[in-house]
Amino acid sequence: MPDSLYLQDHQRDARLVRRRMLAGAVAIGLLTLMLIGRMYYLQVIQYEHHSTLSESNRVHVQPIPPNRGLIYDRNGVILAENRPSFSLTVTRERAKDWQAELDRVVEILGLGESERALFEKRVRQGRRPFEPVPIMFELSEEQIARIAVNQFQLPGVEVTAQLVRHYPQQEHFAHSVGYVGRINEQELKRLDPINYSGTHHVGKTGLERFYEDDLHGTVGYEEVETNARGRVLRVLKRTPPVPGKDLVLTLDSRLQAAAEAALGGRRGAVVAIEPTTGEILAVVSQPSFDPNLFVTGISFRKYAELSESIDRPLYNRVMRGLYPPGSTIKPMVVVAGLDAKAITPQTKVFDPGYYQLPNVSHKYRNWNRYGDGWVDLDLAIARSNDTYFYDLAHKLGIDQLHDYMTRFGFGTRVALDVFEETAGLMPSREWKQRRYRQVWYPGETLILGIGQGYMQATPLQLAQATALMATRGKWIRPHLAKSVGGVPPVDTNPVPDIELRDPRFWDHAREGMESVVHGPRGTARRIGMGSPYRIAGKSGTAQVVAIKQGEKYDSEKLEERHRDHALFVAYAPADDPRIAVAVMVENGESGSGVAGPVARQVMDAWLLDEQGQLKPKFAPPQAPKVVNNRGN
Repeated sequence: MPDSLYLQDHQRDARLVRRRMLAGAVAIGLLTLMLIGRMYYLQVIQYEHHSTLSESNRVHVQPIPPNRGLIYDRNGVILAENRPSFSLTVTRERAKDWQAELDRVVEILGLGESERALFEKRVRQGRRPFEPVPIMFELSEEQIARIAVNQFQLPGVEVTAQLVRHYPQQEHFAHSVGYVGRINEQELKRLDPINYSGTHHVGKTGLERFYEDDLHGTVGYEEVETNARGRVLRVLKRTPPVPGKDLVLTLDSRLQAAAEAALGGRRGAVVAIEPTTGEILAVVSQPSFDPNLFVTGISFRKYAELSESIDRPLYNRVMRGLYPPGSTIKPMVVVAGLDAKAITPQTKVFDPGYYQLPNVSHKYRNWNRYGDGWVDLDLAIARSNDTYFYDLAHKLGIDQLHDYMTRFGFGTRVALDVFEETAGLMPSREWKQRRYRQVWYPGETLILGIGQGYMQATPLQLAQATALMATRGKWIRPHLAKSVGGVPPVDTNPVPDIELRDPRFWDHAREGMESVVHGPRGTARRIGMGSPYRIAGKSGTAQVVAIKQGEKYDSEKLEERHRDHALFVAYAPADDPRIAVAVMVENGESGSGVAGPVARQVMDAWLLDEQGQLKPKFAPPQAPKVVNNRGN
């Protein structure tokens, strides 16, 4: 082949290289210009925007939850406090793989599958972005040490110190004070998202729920500088929170203990009120429960034990328990009869042991099947004579009976600050027509006159009706709060007093109540023996199962839980009332024999000194001086 074929064209190669170098230089120049332009755009034109983003990555605003207000009894005994506790929290946004980290936490602490499931449930609950979610409370020193040693494996997992609600009296005030619990998704939607930032608990029941807005306080904030791992380096600015208001109650711990001892562990309820002020002195619903179990989350097993118990410890018998009031309402029926001109103080009724409506063969039995003969007003109350009250109820009629009983608070919510209170039931013609689409029958009026039939009342309503007898119709709503943040509660919707045609009508009914305890034929005369003060009371029984016409009540043939409830209401001293009491003992059968002695012990505990003598009348109550124990 010719040698020229193997010779290179150096000039052509040089031109090619120069073109490529020029193209590369132009490309590099263009890219450099683009880079400079981009840098100018980011650093000059969008300087404010990116400096803000950078600052947001470095500076965070963290909420400071307020300390919850404390709750005291009337003597300064603390009923609800805040106790320091170490909690384990997870921030999902800072965790690389939060589910894997939960697995590591369970492994590190030696926990089981149930705890792992509970942790995941808590993390998945509704929450705000970058908000730490507590998954475990009250860590031990060993658990804290294990987390600290393995902290490098757990980004987003931290041990934090928090104040947790604690109830030092445990089950003794569970049904009045209530408890707080973890905020659930429904509550998160209705709560103020700003004021509840960083707060994980809210009032669930009782006073904790009713006064939630006052007890919670106002959230604070702090701007903190953090590193790349989210650790706080320093605090730049701080706005302190406003703590919740302290709550001083009208309840008396000593009287509460006396009432519980008097009830003696039986299923039932006791409520005591100061008639002239409406202050609730004691609230006992037995059996009870420890509210501390609910604060940080109760176990499924323990909750099942409480909720499925046949004794219903979670049920507030004082505020929600509905029972036929029985003969305890007879003094109020007498007041209604006198004021409505259905009877006079001299009215007498002959009792052969039963009552019959005109032209009706059915016999409405008196509890004393042999009858009491001629019965006047005083003896009717003292003996709790059903025949007298059948006749009185028939003369009054359902319309007037409903009207007067409603004025005593039956069928309505009577308390000022009780969240769980049930209105009960005071039946009427209209109610029966709506409920059953039936007319009202005269016989139903008769049994309503002795507190049976459709009528249902709570022990709180019975105590308030008794207080109204003590004050001659002066309406003061019963309340549990003595002061909220040092300010007494105000009734913005007061109930009108019960005005009668003649104020002396009160005296006739009140004298009959005294005869119940101190009269020679009174049904509860035993509890009045040896008393240094006069007691006005009324016993009652409430049927649990109906007894057929002509049959006689035989407790031996009934299961224990099918036996009658025992009730007793009273106030004392009769001439200057300082306390009104309502007692209900489930399946106790005898109002005077079982519930009456409980009421006497409660009144003794309030009225007598250590020597058994009547105490001097109390001076106007003042809020006790308490020590701020917020756990700061």
